[in-house]
Amino acid sequence: MSSEHKINIFKLSDAKIKTLHITWFAFFLTFMVWFNHAPLLVFMKDAFDMSSQQVKALMILNVALTIPARIVIGILVDKLGPRKVYSSLLVVSSFLCIAFSTANSYEQLALMRFLMGFVGAGFVIGIRMIGEWFPHKSVGIAEGIYGGWGNFGSAAAAMSLPTLALFYGGEDGWRYALATTGIIAGFYGVFYYFTARNTPKGSTYFKPKKSGGLEVTSKGDFYLYLLMNIPMYAALAVLSWKLSPSGVALLSETAMYAIWVVLVVLFIYQTMQIWRVNKEHLTEGVPELDKYKFKQVAILNWSYFVTFGSELAVVSMLPLFFLETFEGLDPVKAGLLASGFAFMNLVARPTGGWFSDNFGRRRSLMILIGGLAVGYFVLSQVDSAWWIPAAVIATMCCSFFVQAGEGAVFAIVPLIKRRMTGQIAGMTGAYGNVGAVTYLTILSFVDYSTFFMLIGASALIVFFIAMMLDEPKGTISEVLPDGTVQMIEVG
Repeated sequence: MSSEHKINIFKLSDAKIKTLHITWFAFFLTFMVWFNHAPLLVFMKDAFDMSSQQVKALMILNVALTIPARIVIGILVDKLGPRKVYSSLLVVSSFLCIAFSTANSYEQLALMRFLMGFVGAGFVIGIRMIGEWFPHKSVGIAEGIYGGWGNFGSAAAAMSLPTLALFYGGEDGWRYALATTGIIAGFYGVFYYFTARNTPKGSTYFKPKKSGGLEVTSKGDFYLYLLMNIPMYAALAVLSWKLSPSGVALLSETAMYAIWVVLVVLFIYQTMQIWRVNKEHLTEGVPELDKYKFKQVAILNWSYFVTFGSELAVVSMLPLFFLETFEGLDPVKAGLLASGFAFMNLVARPTGGWFSDNFGRRRSLMILIGGLAVGYFVLSQVDSAWWIPAAVIATMCCSFFVQAGEGAVFAIVPLIKRRMTGQIAGMTGAYGNVGAVTYLTILSFVDYSTFFMLIGASALIVFFIAMMLDEPKGTISEVLPDGTVQMIEVG
């Protein structure tokens, strides 16, 4: 790799390295705020006398809004730029977090947790920012560092917030710990606004010609795009069902049906918006230079479904899996054993990006998803007869392929169509949440072994789908504000 494509993370005089660091820390804070409730649930459960069903409802509410939020944030990023959107998200999340910490009833707590799901869309913003600053030969590892180090925010919350709550002391120590994360996020949002730049000096920030949906370049792609939107609405319908009397009983059956009607109306509205965005150029034709294949986006969506989707699902159930599988473990030890899955993010995501940069985008993605499938098939065989260290090693090996696969997915996202990177990242990120909802729903009907087996089987399907990915190469074209065309190297 030539020197211009190497990444020296300690060279803070390099503007792109500085941008990488301030942006991954912004992502780190959004994940810390998004998951700050998890390690403090024991305090909240006592304070509000919550049932186990109410605790489960909070967990569901925490991810419910993230699916549409990632789509919305993707549109805003492409239109307004990552600097403004990241700053605004951090400041807004600060107020939501403080409101959550001051809730006086379970209903207030649930509402604010639902709204805080919007914070989970922060990941999408940095994908566009890093894609603007790093050349194609090193964008994979840069995106991996951004994703892996930022994702560590949830683990940092788990490690630090219980201690911080005890430090504050008293019955309200957990409230002060939650509020602290919100205050830090708010101040950092202001800092980010005055420190970050959307592009390197002299570069153009390309924007979509129209907002409201992705631009596609053929009628076949238009119908595929509409088809790919259906699973996101289906996941939201499943979430509302899980909150109904059939699940945790936070919503009435009438409310569930009302939500379903709203989702149908929103799907129809979104379809109309997508047609509005694409009608003119699909009718008149798209210049050959401006074309791209939407199947590339669809393949990355399904790849993130099995990578990040399975990670979210497995992280949610792994402590309980260890606790129920191995006799003699207490909840603390089970949690520590399971934490290895999330800790791999620091190394695995950047490694996946590095593989993609150096060994081919499609080949790397296929190898990592194939390894993921094998890893889950191995986990499906873990039972009480296993040596515990062997089970932990199997878990960490599987998690490496899961998170490296995530890094490989987002090494490709910025190379499809520069001006729509935010929207492509938003849709791909949303599919990760769709995967989590799907897998956790499956878990409610099957045992652990079958659960892991089904994830592995779905990964094998995506492995074959990934074979159809076109290796990004050559150049992509973007139209400058003055109407001239600029060619951007991607391979």
